[in-house]
Amino acid sequence: MAVITSLAEAVAEVVRDGDTVAFEGFTHLIPFAAGHEVIRQRRRELTLVRMTPDVLYDQLIGAGCARRLVFSWGGNPGVGSLHRFRAAVQDGTLEIEEYSHAAMANRYVAAASGLPFAVLRGAPGTDLPSVTPSIRPITCPFTGEVLTAVPALRLDSAVVHAQRADRAGNVQLWGITGVQKEAVLAAARSLVTVEEVVEELMPMPGAVVLPSWVVDRVAHVPGGAHPSYADGYSVRDNDFYQRWDAISRDRSAFEGWLRDLHR
Repeated sequence: MAVITSLAEAVAEVVRDGDTVAFEGFTHLIPFAAGHEVIRQRRRELTLVRMTPDVLYDQLIGAGCARRLVFSWGGNPGVGSLHRFRAAVQDGTLEIEEYSHAAMANRYVAAASGLPFAVLRGAPGTDLPSVTPSIRPITCPFTGEVLTAVPALRLDSAVVHAQRADRAGNVQLWGITGVQKEAVLAAARSLVTVEEVVEELMPMPGAVVLPSWVVDRVAHVPGGAHPSYADGYSVRDNDFYQRWDAISRDRSAFEGWLRDLHR
């Protein structure tokens, strides 16, 4: 059952050195505050997993937390490259394993469903199988069609942000929900940061509820998605995303940002 605790305690319990860990959230509900706490606690040798690694992963990689990245598209949304990510690949300190969005989503679903792999259409005609050996052809036993198989994406830990939790640890999120649910269900341990803790979760159109028995730790972190946003609570800080390009591009500027984070 979920335990409501501080962010520092939750990260210490859930994210461990050497973990395969996902910080999921698409466009909004990106768990920046939790990721920053991982940096402060100096986690190392992480395999970072995310469908769309953006600024948070640039920060984690630049801070030396990661040895490997499993991902689909990666970049600073609307701005350009992730320069700490690029530098780590170029200097050989970061391994990468690349998939399409559809393959990543199906890998999460397979793990959440307790299956060993997922099957989809998508890789034929692309060069991804030539650089990612775990993307493999599979023949349908019923139609003879050649499809694509990808392995289930099992996680040691998953970290997501949500709008609300009740005092029993049930979590509610809405808006663009991405694969947060699947990531939590695919993980051995999970942490959800929330905007507020309420007495009762009220129904919301299109909301996803994660029951307390699938969540390990809940931390009350208002604004925990900034510079991303939480629908109904905050707006996206576009200025920060634009400023990040210059910070990330220059190693000394990034080191200055990192020192400020540790203060």
